[in-house]
Amino acid sequence: MKIRVLGCAGAMAAGHKTTSFLLDDDVLIDAGSGVGELSADAMARVDHIFLTHSHLDHVLSVGLLADTVQRSRAQQGRPAVQVHALPDTLKALKDHIFNGVIWPDFTRLPSVERPALSFHPFAVGDRLDLGAGREIEVLSAAHTVPAVGFAVNPGSGTHWVFTGDTGPNPALWERLGQLSLSDLVIECAFANDECELAGISQHHCPCTLGEELKKLRTPMRVHITHIKPGERAAVMVAVEALETEHRITALEHFQEFSLK
Repeated sequence: MKIRVLGCAGAMAAGHKTTSFLLDDDVLIDAGSGVGELSADAMARVDHIFLTHSHLDHVLSVGLLADTVQRSRAQQGRPAVQVHALPDTLKALKDHIFNGVIWPDFTRLPSVERPALSFHPFAVGDRLDLGAGREIEVLSAAHTVPAVGFAVNPGSGTHWVFTGDTGPNPALWERLGQLSLSDLVIECAFANDECELAGISQHHCPCTLGEELKKLRTPMRVHITHIKPGERAAVMVAVEALETEHRITALEHFQEFSLK
């Protein structure tokens, strides 16, 4: 299994795309502006979209992808793209995006019988089969809206983990302590001079991140995501100063992971 980073920024600017990861060629984790890095043909190969939560920087390309691929997938006889998320997230999409005002309802278009998108709810703790031995487990997250993270298992039992947007969250670390991890992708959206704002918005700053990483007993590769454009230096200087045995680096656009 391969995972490619399409976007990992906490906001948009030239050269900075918001969160999206491509698993092999058929699964997206989150659908921020990074999805726009894919060609139309590549978008048409996506069968599943897994969403961490309803915030725009993580969902804005769901409707745009549907519009791009609906005709080509119909011509190929391919089914609706399955959107997997918490019930609250799916309701937010239905009420606030696919409402005919912000965007057409592609769960009913181009026809009710053969829509471009279908919605599939999950719950924290669910383990979802992607075929070919691949599995995604839904992890707890603590954010301002209902949110999750994901643990991706390529079939070997070793997990690549993306926390999604989250602040301090004991339930996450309790579960991660039970898993074998290869890589941890975790957000740190704010520098230490904005820790109060990080707390209000339930994101991490380096201070809170450092305390959370102490709960991981086995040293591992940790990748920092969701840094806002222009803030990378301030965030990473503080992160790299943390007393930890983990190897911590900033996640890069187009970075690839090979999972075995």
